[in-house]
Amino acid sequence: MRTTPSAPPPRTTPTGPVAPGGVHAPALRFAETRGAPLVAAPAVPPRPAPPYPPLAEPRPLAERRVWPRTFHDRLTAPLPGLKAMARFAREGAVRPGPDGLADVSRLPYAPAPLPRVDARTVAVTWAGHASWVVRIGGLTVLTDPVWSRRILGTPARLTSVGVAWEALPRVDAVVISHNHYDHLDAPTLRRLPRDTPVFVPAGLARWFQRRRFTRVTELDWWEAAELRPRDGAPAGGGTGRRAAVRFDFVPAHHWSKRSLTDTCRSLWGGWVLTDPEGQRVYFAGDTGYGHWFSRIGRRYPGIDLALLPIGAYDPRWWLADVHCDPEEAVRAAEDLGARRMAPMHWGTFVLSAEPVLEPLTRVRAAWDKAGMPREDLWDLPVGASRVLERPAEPPASSE
Repeated sequence: MRTTPSAPPPRTTPTGPVAPGGVHAPALRFAETRGAPLVAAPAVPPRPAPPYPPLAEPRPLAERRVWPRTFHDRLTAPLPGLKAMARFAREGAVRPGPDGLADVSRLPYAPAPLPRVDARTVAVTWAGHASWVVRIGGLTVLTDPVWSRRILGTPARLTSVGVAWEALPRVDAVVISHNHYDHLDAPTLRRLPRDTPVFVPAGLARWFQRRRFTRVTELDWWEAAELRPRDGAPAGGGTGRRAAVRFDFVPAHHWSKRSLTDTCRSLWGGWVLTDPEGQRVYFAGDTGYGHWFSRIGRRYPGIDLALLPIGAYDPRWWLADVHCDPEEAVRAAEDLGARRMAPMHWGTFVLSAEPVLEPLTRVRAAWDKAGMPREDLWDLPVGASRVLERPAEPPASSE
């Protein structure tokens, strides 16, 4: 397998293929939070180390770029071969049995109004699967928005979307992790104004441009762009232009495919969103476990919240390279140095064989076993929100 200068050596985790057709196994999750959104108490965190290596300068928005024909050299595990495909066809275990589906009615679902926030406050609302409403730096950002009841190749949603489309504030930006159907949903995106800023992996801008989106910014791994709120007062008060939110595209252990002929023709990855005061939210998209998490943590120290996938992992021989299981997701949060973790990618679509509630029970057990504070695991029900209060200011020096 070839690697580019920016790509590290392949992972040493067991090889385990991916589901065919651009959609990969399960997804399930939820938790507790009723009524008003919970608020994490302010604290004075230790000053994070400087990023290493230094972050790249932001690139221009909607820049026209030329990319390689394929991104196969970014894979950190080989795609399934004929032997694996034959085993998949023979075993066919990509859906839970009746016992695994028995707890569908217990999947946590608690839609509530979106919290009211200002430009200095970060809030997240889980709409289901990998779709979040992130309020940061005065922007409303949607991650991998899927408001459809069905996606190609799967049964209908187990739980309804947690946020009604009509209840959304104006959408200031969209980030896309990759082109699989459970993350890139054309019917949902058609609801957006065509001048909505969209941030996408390298090679995916053409898909949006064919649908007449006019402000599409595609980035390679470790590249960034910035976006300012369109109106309102500057963050922190005062006058002048509002400071920008930074969007960094970072690596993931995954792949891309949307048709029979476009395997790995566009890139895949996650996003680090940083507000003008340095508060950071990491959205992993879809990923297996591996070396990228510690590297992301070094480049982006002080991640306040990591949105990490915990579902679509069984059978492991098929999905280990591209989907974290709950224990790996907790390890990823530790590798990132994230202060808090919010599980996602479970409890919405049936994409693999694990019982529907298993991701939640396993991630809670893994979090407790790791000795992490229980209040820092934001295991939200679909539709629930959490607000990240700004860190308390350190006391002024008396000198």
